Amino acid sequence: MTVAPDGELADRLAGYDSLLEVGVGRRPGVAAALADAGCRVVAIDVDPDIVAVARAETPAGVTVIQADVVSLADRKQFPSEYDVDAVYARNLPAELQRPSLELARRVGADLLFTTLGFEAPVIPVERDHLDGGVLYVVRQ
Repeated sequence: MTVAPDGELADRLAGYDSLLEVGVGRRPGVAAALADAGCRVVAIDVDPDIVAVARAETPAGVTVIQADVVSLADRKQFPSEYDVDAVYARNLPAELQRPSLELARRVGADLLFTTLGFEAPVIPVERDHLDGGVLYVVRQ
């Protein structure tokens, strides 16, 4: 199974007004496309070097924050940046699916993600088929 292209994934996510990307890494393409479509996007990553690069490469509509999804999953209160309609991730590894789901629940958002293609989801999901793969969805 292949991984969905950035444009196709961004098209599916653009129905949300505000989104949080878990693990933006060195691939800010989806966040940038969503911002270009008028969405408010917050992108997080645990690595400070990656955060610095992502800040330099994303448009003004994207806020990039250094944060760890595992730590965020345990928080009780969140700043306004985390007031989002959807939490999403590309290539989300199995070990981060539960913390991502807990974060989404805590902020009252849907969770949408892709995997690397060889991993199955470890949480209950709906499947939305894309031309380039599968988008897994947990609705609030």
